[in-house]
Amino acid sequence: MSQCEACGVKVAGDEIYEHAGQTLCEDCYLDRMATPKVCDPWAVYSAKKTGEGQAGLTELQQKILDLLKERGPVPLEEIKAELGIDEGEFRSNFATLRHLELAKATKVGDKVCYTVFS
Repeated sequence: MSQCEACGVKVAGDEIYEHAGQTLCEDCYLDRMATPKVCDPWAVYSAKKTGEGQAGLTELQQKILDLLKERGPVPLEEIKAELGIDEGEFRSNFATLRHLELAKATKVGDKVCYTVFS
């Protein structure tokens, strides 16, 4: 058996994947390969055409948006601490908000912060 270098789970040899020099289980491999991209013009176009807007947000996406409306611009570390989430979880949920043009990243001094789309 091999061990996933990302999460440490033991995996049978036929269920192991190689990516960027790492040995990964299927879940970690899919997380790396299927991560939504924030800057994706086609996703923005598609999101606008479906017209769901805020009605289709998950509970976490709504919490992120509410936090940004209340206190934006907010640095990543503050968002993670406030909501009790990790960076990957934030980024995948933020990508949806960005595609819907509800939230965006902005520079405040030398820091990247997140705020509502104006």
